[in-house]
Amino acid sequence: MAVDYAVIVVYLAGMLAMGWWGMRRARSKSEFLVAGRRLGPAMYSGTMAAIVLGGASTIGGVGLGYQYGLSGAWMVVTIGLGLLALSVFFSARIARLKVYTVSEMLDLRYGGRAGVISGVVMWAYTLMLAVTSTIAYATIFDVLFDMNRTVAIVLGGAIVVAYSTLGGMWSITLTDMVQFVVKTIGVLLLLLPIAVVKAGGFSGMKAKLPTSYFDPLGIGGETIFTYVLIYTFGMLIGQDIWQRVFTARSDKVARLGGTVAGTYCLVYAVAGAVIGTAAKVMYPKLPSADAAFATIVKDELPVCVRGLVLAAALAAVMSTSSGALIACATVANNDIWSRLRGMRASPGAQGDGSDGSDRSDHGDGSDDRDGSDDRDEVRGNRAFILAMGVLVICIAIALNNVVEALTVAYNLLVGGLLVPILGGLLWKRGTVQGALTAVTAGGLVVLGLMWRYGALANEPIYYGLLASLVSYVVVSLASKPTDAAVLAHWRDRLAGHEEGSGEVSGSAGEVPGSEPETAPAQS
Repeated sequence: MAVDYAVIVVYLAGMLAMGWWGMRRARSKSEFLVAGRRLGPAMYSGTMAAIVLGGASTIGGVGLGYQYGLSGAWMVVTIGLGLLALSVFFSARIARLKVYTVSEMLDLRYGGRAGVISGVVMWAYTLMLAVTSTIAYATIFDVLFDMNRTVAIVLGGAIVVAYSTLGGMWSITLTDMVQFVVKTIGVLLLLLPIAVVKAGGFSGMKAKLPTSYFDPLGIGGETIFTYVLIYTFGMLIGQDIWQRVFTARSDKVARLGGTVAGTYCLVYAVAGAVIGTAAKVMYPKLPSADAAFATIVKDELPVCVRGLVLAAALAAVMSTSSGALIACATVANNDIWSRLRGMRASPGAQGDGSDGSDRSDHGDGSDDRDGSDDRDEVRGNRAFILAMGVLVICIAIALNNVVEALTVAYNLLVGGLLVPILGGLLWKRGTVQGALTAVTAGGLVVLGLMWRYGALANEPIYYGLLASLVSYVVVSLASKPTDAAVLAHWRDRLAGHEEGSGEVSGSAGEVPGSEPETAPAQS
């Protein structure tokens, strides 16, 4: 295992080195939180695929394949479908808004007052997403080093917190791109063909397993429908996903790059299910389906290849963990803390406190404000990432049931925020009163039914969404329409016109204070 250990150590050291490199580039709020809004299609698609395909998609996807066969791909398929829907139908409009959080978008659309309550819901979701990703380190480091659970969580979490705190979105973008390459090589190009060959090929698998393992709907129609509600819709509205959309250089990059990433997710979904099916042939009586990934890697892969595939598992966990962490910190700082301190002249504003955008952000990474203001904002966001990272590690140590925690997070997100967000984008008659009622009603119904039926039941998300939709429509129609000036400003922002910074050009610029030749490459 010495060679495998060396591969892992080199990989982890590389992540920290990129965090240090990213620190030199993150000199403004825009650079730190959204990588200067200037990622090209190659880097954007790679990092988007990296964040949505985490430990649940890799280790959990293989586990579902072990348990259900090829239909185990549906969980990750619905994630890919959600990303495709976001990219094709909404990403261009989202990118043109030039905001930092989902709550700022709600304030722009509804004229304020929707930000704090939606920010709290989004913060809870991103916090639990970061926690569940951090817990996964225990499984991986146990396979690698037979490490104590607490030590494993602290070690893995500390590395992610370190590079995320140092360079913000630039560090996370760079590390995610490496993690995307490592996952592609480790899972798709190495583990998948080796697992199929070791299981005797597809003909061998069909001969040894029940026909239900090759039924594309074998996991059950109700389960697939629930996956669509939770994961497909969750992809449409999550802060961790939107914050990546905000990094796109132009709306065309957001649409094209996201479509490529969504298609990649579909391929990754099938690969995980096939690997799990192959593991079922080789190890038919594992104590847990989630042990399939670790078992096949430990027992079937040659030296060095094993280390690379385990690095791919680490990459999957780290990419989701870091993305959720910076999203959690961004929401905590911009949507909750700053508002509670009364630092803004109006809710949802950035920069000068008027319209939810950073006036100094021209969409090209340039900045008009005094350098000391930039440094103060970067230091503030850096402090929030560090604080949220410590909180995430502490909760991860104390929490055991990962599946329930993640389900609660997605239920609250989709049940509370899906309707007011999509309603704001698609229905001009929606009002702030309707949005606030939808968030409250959906969230309360979800919480009540999870207490009544259990966190893993389907009823909470079904009836929570229904309550949110009905209350949004009824209250919006019963209340005064949104002010025409607010809607006009909203339409201008959707069109890419931003007061004080001109129309978004989509061209890339240089990092302030850096030499042109040292600026990050535009892929």
